[in-house]
Formats: sequence, structure tokens, C-alpha cells
Amino acid sequence: MVGAGVLSLPYAMSELGWYTLWQMVEMHEMVPGKRFDRYHELGQHAFGDKLGLWIVVPQQLIVEVGVNIVYMVTGGRSLKKFHDVICDGKCKDIKLTFFIMIFASVHFVLSQLPNLNSISGVSLAAAVMSLSYSTIAWGASVDKGKMVDVDYNLRATTTPGKVFGFFGALGEVAFAYAGHNVVLEIQATIPSTPEKPSKKPMWKGVVVAYIVVALCYFPVALIGYWAFGNSVDDNILITLNKPTWLIATANMMVVIHVIGSYQIYAMPVFDMIETVLVKKLKFPPGLTLRLIARTLYVAFTMFVAITFPFFGGLLGFFGGFAFAPTTYFLPCIMWLAIYKPKRFSLSWFTNWVCIVLGVCLMILSPIGGLRQIILDSKTYKFYS
Repeated sequence: MVGAGVLSLPYAMSELGWYTLWQMVEMHEMVPGKRFDRYHELGQHAFGDKLGLWIVVPQQLIVEVGVNIVYMVTGGRSLKKFHDVICDGKCKDIKLTFFIMIFASVHFVLSQLPNLNSISGVSLAAAVMSLSYSTIAWGASVDKGKMVDVDYNLRATTTPGKVFGFFGALGEVAFAYAGHNVVLEIQATIPSTPEKPSKKPMWKGVVVAYIVVALCYFPVALIGYWAFGNSVDDNILITLNKPTWLIATANMMVVIHVIGSYQIYAMPVFDMIETVLVKKLKFPPGLTLRLIARTLYVAFTMFVAITFPFFGGLLGFFGGFAFAPTTYFLPCIMWLAIYKPKRFSLSWFTNWVCIVLGVCLMILSPIGGLRQIILDSKTYKFYS
């Protein structure tokens, strides 16, 4: 039932991502003299002040908190893999829980940086690391070669298992192509004038980012599957073990990458939390507020990651439940509400196709991801 067309799904998702990301960049300065520097500000312009907040903010929070939880798990698992590869069985085994706590300790410090501009160096290092460890992943897979008993059949043996696995995989692909939730905040850091709007340099940056995405994702996906078939782990670097120094380096690169990525997704959450505390609850702004609020947030994501360290299941669940709305169809709904293209025109039709596909993704993917989390939890000893 599921044929070779599955191989085109990453490409299809990237195409949807291109279109909706272009929409977000275009709508940033659609009103002369005004910049929509936050996702919820654009939502308020499209749907009204109150409705816009209720539509956008909950979904954006789910995305950003969900990503931070996944990055906590990723950072902890990569640190543990680094430790295990270097020690090669000669060291005492350390629980994953402690590695997640070690990874979180970095964020207790970095989270005190005031804004996105202040973490630009961390962000650049994260991008370089992403390209580097992806290259190592597919290069090491080529060097290792195809496994003797490689199996390309679906991992599940039952029809329900195959269907739910497919749903979860859709969410994982959606997760990989979703950066829309922070694109306006990133664009807000670019200077803009009527003669030189920020959308031009921003779009150049988007194009470069997607080229890097293609260079990272497609070789890893295709070569990793060719080498290991259905026995590959949800993180391919966990599957690879040789050469030791190279795999250890790659895992440390992953750690550096997710350190930067965590902060990029956490900054908008910090902004929302502190705005509510200052404006609604009348907390005095300043270092004390930042120290308490941000430390508690990092501690919360660390606790959830320690409790549910299921990388693949979390990707599938959050990819569909949270990323699909804010990435694949909410920008299209905003576009229709603001520009009101003529019915059955190319713009109207394209947006509705994205909306329908995005809604299907939002409904189906969390089912597969949640099922995988439940299955993993049956054999997992919590806080081990």
C-alpha cells in the first residue's frame, strides 16, 4: 500500500515549507511603516486582537516548548553516546537522566542572555555543527557499507503497526522542515527601510538555510536507509560506532547544535512569559525576574525530557500536533484573511491545498507519535 512515493515525502514537505515561509517573510512588513516582529502580532492583524492571540499563541507555545523538550532529549542522548563511545565499555555506566541534567546546566547560564541578537554567535556555531555532523553521519554510513542482512521491509509486522508507523514518520518529516515559528523574530533583528525592506536579505538567508537543509537531510536519509535498512535507530548517530573518534566528534557536534537551537526556540517563550508577568501580574522587570522565570522554564523542559526521553515518538507527536498548524496551514489562512485572493485563482487554490494537507498532517501524525511513545514507555524504566 505504501510504495516508492514515500521517498518523495521529504521533498513534498520542503516544498510546502518553502511556500509558507515565503508568505511569512512577505507579511512581515505588509503594512507600510509597521513591522510584525512576532507571530502573534501577525495573527492579531489577520484575525483581530483577541482572536489572533487565542489562535496563534497556544500553538506557538506548544511548538516552542515541544522543540525544547526534544532538544533536551537529543542533547542528553548525544552526550551519553559520546561518553559510551569514548569509554568503549571501560567506564561505569551513567544514566541518561544525568546526561540530560548536564545538558540542561548549560541552558541555565545561556538562558540569561537578553535576546536573539545576543546569541547570534551560538546560532552560527549551531548551523555549522548541523552541516558537519550530517556529513559525518552519511560519510560514516558509506564507509561502513551495506549491512550483510539489511532489511528494507517496514519495521512493523502488523497492518496497524505499519499504518501508525507511517503516520509517525509524517510528523518526523514535518518536524524537520519547520522553522516558521521563529522566522518573524529572526527577521525582526534585520534593519529595514522603505527602500531596503528586510524581506530581501531575509529571503536570501532562507534560501541558504534550505540549501543547507537539503545538504544535511537528503544524504543522511537515503544513505542511512541504504546502509542499515529498518534496523537504523531514530538517531542514526546512535547506530554508528566506528571509527570511534569520528562518531564521538559527531555526537559532540550534535550537542553544540542543539545548545544553539534550544536558545533560538526558547527566546520567544521567555519573551511571552516575562511580558505576562510584567503587564498582567505587575512583576518588576529586570535581572531577578529573568533569572527566576527562565531558570524555572529550563528546569521544566529538563524534567519532562527526563520523564519521556523518547526521541522518535516526540518528533512524530510534536511534528504533527504542533508544527503542522503553525508551519503548513496557519500562514495560508492568514494570507487568505489578509489578501483575500479571488476564489479559484492560483493563489486561492494553492493556499487551500496547503491547508487541507496541513490539517491531515495535524490529525494523523500525532496518532503515530503518541502510539510510539506509549510502546516505548512500556519497556522503559522511568528516571533510569
